[in-house]
Amino acid sequence: MFQPVVPLPGVAGWRFLEATEDAQRAAFDRSPVMERDLTYFAENIAKIGSAADLVADRTLLKVALGAFGLKEELPKRAFLERILAEGSEDPKALANRFVDPRYADLARAFGFGDLLGSRTGDLGFPSRISSAYRDRQFEAAVGNASTDMRLALTLRREITALAESGSAETSSWFRILGSTPLRRVFEGVYNLPKAFAGIDLDTQRATLQDKTQQLFGSRSVAVFKDTEAVDRLINRFLVTQQAAQGPSAGTPGFAALSLLQSGGMGSAGMANLILSAAAR
Repeated sequence: MFQPVVPLPGVAGWRFLEATEDAQRAAFDRSPVMERDLTYFAENIAKIGSAADLVADRTLLKVALGAFGLKEELPKRAFLERILAEGSEDPKALANRFVDPRYADLARAFGFGDLLGSRTGDLGFPSRISSAYRDRQFEAAVGNASTDMRLALTLRREITALAESGSAETSSWFRILGSTPLRRVFEGVYNLPKAFAGIDLDTQRATLQDKTQQLFGSRSVAVFKDTEAVDRLINRFLVTQQAAQGPSAGTPGFAALSLLQSGGMGSAGMANLILSAAAR
């Protein structure tokens, strides 16, 4: 399995990842395990008509869960079958009882317990799930090199989708609070204390809205339709994280960062060198 490379911390590392992302994603997607699992999913998912059918097939279930960031739930077959079978339309359905929105997203995508039933045979369904799986797995692999970079990638994907979704303003902020990666980024950017998570949810939402107004000129999640606003959010998060950690000779990528800063190698040359080595 190709392991994505992030040789530098902070904003410098993010710029490196952005510059090499297409090449790194392509190499990651060509990994034999990825190709095997996604080919199997594409060839077999339309045959699945119920929650019981899906949880009975480990490979299909792995891809389904991985597409929603729930791969760690794979052993919980009975729990997952109930989540999927009850669907997402009934407010009392198990998936809707969690603050974490991923369970409802999973149940909604497959539709087993909803009025229109299974969506596994819909045109484009395999490609949508496969695309989401690739994104999530690449982010997880980046996380092996840098947790902060994984959070930045996840934030970029999720906040953009949320800003463009047209969801009600209050529910959008609650979705951010229910998403562990998004919550961590916003808490870091806005320098909120650990005790913040323990206060009333409406107060948490209002606090995020106020802080967003101060920094981005709007209380609305829709402000993050602007890619420049998302970039500022990510940069601020990475700067605060790096400041909290402090650079040192033991920091991953410190030697590479020193080389870049001294002019010993351009960023393009560094990218080519590292990607060539990683591909071997």
